[in-house]
Amino acid sequence: MAANVGAAEGSATGSERAGRAGQAGDEGGAGGQTGVPDAPGVPVEAVTPLIRGIAVLRRLTEADGVSSLSGLERSTGLARSTVDRITATLARRGYVRLDGRDAVLAPRLMELGNAYLAALRLPRLLDAHADALADELDESVSLAVGDQDGIRFIHQATRRRAMSLSFRIGDLLPAERTAPGPLFATEWGEREWARWRERRAADPEDRGFPAVPARSRPIGTETDSERRNPSGPTHGDRYPAPDDGLSSTPTDDGPASAPTDDGRIVPTDADRDRGPAPGRTPSPETGPLPTLGDDFERRTAEAREDGWALDDQLIEPGLVALAMPVREAGRIACVVSVVSHTSRHTAADLRDTLLPRLRAAVAAMERELSGAAPATAAAAATPSGLAVWTGASKQELGREFVESLARGLTVITAFGEGRSELTLTEVAHATGLARATARRALITLEHLGYVTAHARAFRLTPRVLGLGFPPLSRTSLAEIAAPHLTGLSERLRESVSLAVLTGDEIQYTARITTSRILSVHIAVGTRLPAYATSLGRVMLADLPDPPLAGLRPLTPRTITDPGRLKAVLDRVRDEGYAFVDEELEQGLRSIAVPVRERGGRVVAAVNVAMHSSRRTSAQCVDEVLPELLATAGSVEADLRVAGRFRRVPRT
Repeated sequence: MAANVGAAEGSATGSERAGRAGQAGDEGGAGGQTGVPDAPGVPVEAVTPLIRGIAVLRRLTEADGVSSLSGLERSTGLARSTVDRITATLARRGYVRLDGRDAVLAPRLMELGNAYLAALRLPRLLDAHADALADELDESVSLAVGDQDGIRFIHQATRRRAMSLSFRIGDLLPAERTAPGPLFATEWGEREWARWRERRAADPEDRGFPAVPARSRPIGTETDSERRNPSGPTHGDRYPAPDDGLSSTPTDDGPASAPTDDGRIVPTDADRDRGPAPGRTPSPETGPLPTLGDDFERRTAEAREDGWALDDQLIEPGLVALAMPVREAGRIACVVSVVSHTSRHTAADLRDTLLPRLRAAVAAMERELSGAAPATAAAAATPSGLAVWTGASKQELGREFVESLARGLTVITAFGEGRSELTLTEVAHATGLARATARRALITLEHLGYVTAHARAFRLTPRVLGLGFPPLSRTSLAEIAAPHLTGLSERLRESVSLAVLTGDEIQYTARITTSRILSVHIAVGTRLPAYATSLGRVMLADLPDPPLAGLRPLTPRTITDPGRLKAVLDRVRDEGYAFVDEELEQGLRSIAVPVRERGGRVVAAVNVAMHSSRRTSAQCVDEVLPELLATAGSVEADLRVAGRFRRVPRT
């Protein structure tokens, strides 16, 4: 096995940009970066199609989940034929959906990030603590892990307000512009600091972090030190400026700003570390104001001393955060942050008001980690059936199916709870791949920074969350269902709806209508009484005590007797569907089935509605019901993946 081949190149974003690799044959070995075969740093045994496929997924992620195929061609530098084959393979895998000329990320792609989160175990153990803290404080709470010189979110408990936090699970932020960053940096060695400095120099605007604004905005007149300790020494006290504000007199911190051969004044490293005094403006003599994050090493030293850290509008104006580390076996396992905005708290107020409660929450989280039983591996002894699936896919799609890409991505899903570290043999066994194939996939994933190797064992890295998880982590149930509803409507040429139960009413959350002259027209958001609709009845049937009082007739056929309706709901529960014939409106016939979440609870329902002249009752059951059940099953499959480590909004 190649030892730690190409493990991440530079920063957390630097090696990710290396995903634009390989123009040499689609099924060949290593290709070069941006079309140059055998580029330096790419292992000889790396799988070029896997490198290219990950590049496409990253570009789609950066494009917020959707991009035209021509846009992917431009952004990856790949040939259009290669983009077409990669997206066809990803679509076959269920990771993207091809919508005309666009490629759209699909919820099933989240199984890659789920594999990392399950192996990590932290979300399962700590999410409830973070959610409870958010409820207690009425502020957004985040959990983050370190990702080289950045931080990546693994959980978000966001308050739903007009002005609320927009960060998503999987978003990558530069460490120096966050509250968790200085805490993670307290455990850095010289190698990590060198990588951080290299990335800062190579990416002066933080363009490699699309989740945050560029850092060209200079630090304001109120410094981080003043915000950290308003009653203590100011930045100017620590680094006194010359009286005239322009002189370049040397100080104890190092030499003065140095003139170049053409007479320009270039700030030295010491100048950058000191920064300007409060209120100073840039000048030719002093150079530009320091940019956001230039004080990171000082903030890290303070975090090491204090045990907590603040972010006072380093990401964008108005955003403040307070963070503390959660430790396991003496090391930082993750960092919990309370996030607010300046209309509710200043940074100092956030610290003074919330730090005691944050400390208590962190202590509870650490007790949870220390008392957790060792994870036991779920039954993964049987291969995933990949060989059968890839063989069938190759036969169906022919040359359009890139088998080595599908195999390589499957390697990621071999990891999970109780399987945080796997040997090559274990990966090969879990996936059903030959050892040589699994080995090449692991070499490629290690080169790109998605796995790390320690002795003979491999682990996933947080970077896996960058493969589609951020845009997909905000997907609602209606958005998950929409493509499935569209397919059902096209097959049946009937109107299809998704609805949720709100009290004793249903609320339509998604609708696909037909273009018939006579069709059912109901707008998204419409509410109707649940007892008189097929959608309502499949959801009422799942309740232990459904509301059955105050029923009124809407048509001569509406069931209004509570006892009779209770018997109908019992039958609906047993049969798994509801059929309503002209009880809501004369001439309107509908049939519905439930949509269940991972735990089996009914969270929504899907129905097909039509005029009674188009299909008989028997035809609705014989022809429509099987299609409805298949569609609900597809929605549930996506919902199980999307809802494994997050709450999927119902609307």
